[in-house]
Amino acid sequence: MMRDPEARRAAAFTVADPDDRAAFDAHWARVLMSGNVHRTVLADGAPVGHVAVYGEPGDRQVTYWIDRAHWGRGVATAALRALLDLVPERPLHARAAADNAASLRVLRRCGFTVIGHDRDWAHGRGEETDEVVLALPA
Repeated sequence: MMRDPEARRAAAFTVADPDDRAAFDAHWARVLMSGNVHRTVLADGAPVGHVAVYGEPGDRQVTYWIDRAHWGRGVATAALRALLDLVPERPLHARAAADNAASLRVLRRCGFTVIGHDRDWAHGRGEETDEVVLALPA
């Protein structure tokens, strides 16, 4: 899923090389051994992505990735809402490319509000990209 060029462009802030399987495996080994919360997202009984809360206390972030074939069906919103029910700590933060209207819509539907803007290097685009910073308050 993370090798899909259109999805990488939309997400923007992705891994540098989605074809580096060793880096992918090492990343997920670290992720799964951490104290963070990660869930596989299912649609029609099949895995279609993941959703997670990660980071240090006081700066916990949410992230998600949904297979492009399932965009526009409410899968990301449902997955994020379910994750937020599992993780009661607040505040939580999120970031999305400023032009990723769909992801911003998901975050707003789940109660996140814009608290700032940033600009950073986006591997998924190969350029600096504007970013919206959001929070789900306590």
